[in-house]
Amino acid sequence: MSGTLYLVATPIGNLGDFSPRAEATLREADFIAAEDTRVSMKLLNHFGIKKSLVSYHEHNQASAGQAILARLLEGESCALVTDAGTPAISDPGEGLVRLCAENGVPVISIPGCCAAVNALAVSGLPTGRFTFEGFLDVNKKARREHLESLQYETRTMIFHEAPHKLQNTLKDLCETFGPERRISLCRELTKLHEETRRTTLEEAMAYYQENTPRGEYVLVLEGAPKREKAALSLEEAVGQVLTLKDQGMRLKDAAREVAEHTGISKNELYAAALEK
Repeated sequence: MSGTLYLVATPIGNLGDFSPRAEATLREADFIAAEDTRVSMKLLNHFGIKKSLVSYHEHNQASAGQAILARLLEGESCALVTDAGTPAISDPGEGLVRLCAENGVPVISIPGCCAAVNALAVSGLPTGRFTFEGFLDVNKKARREHLESLQYETRTMIFHEAPHKLQNTLKDLCETFGPERRISLCRELTKLHEETRRTTLEEAMAYYQENTPRGEYVLVLEGAPKREKAALSLEEAVGQVLTLKDQGMRLKDAAREVAEHTGISKNELYAAALEK
């Protein structure tokens, strides 16, 4: 009988946010897989937990994942932790969860901190529907295509950003979505200098030209207003679908996007685009 993989959320700044259940899981697991063993060792020392650590991060996840899976299949239990927040959400873990699913290994999430959800909750922007976009690509072309694919996104959008990239990111967002689009910038969540700045893209750019960005940021961006459905022919709508596909969007997603703005059936658009 196989063991269990536990995804244990860790504090994003305030150690008081570490739950009793999460602490107990780390104590009871046979071993812990950590994104950075040095960071995780500080957490373990704080709570007086002595446990075997193995490394599992972005650059070794293929080989390390197989090694962890082998131990799980032998019946050991593993707690996966990242430096901060919930494993597999914009952090290592997705590949290991997939491996476990493919091999019948149970996976249990031990809930806790998630910076994106915390930032959304305090943003003052609509929370009913949102899309998590993570970090934008450093490659300019991929970055531009990513943002252009979101140009008509009506849901609230959530991005992560490092302080040294913030000003360029705000410039790109402003060029794509317009200066008046509302944004909430959350930094140092749960830490001593936690701050939430609710403003517009234009005002945010001006502020950070005068004030050096500090700390890790979560950007919560207002979605686009719903547009009236355009009276397009099927051929014109298919043209839009193919344009979005050329920009990197999956054909099915492109058909859904255009369907929302034209009133033409998603399935009809998809089938017509396939013929093209």
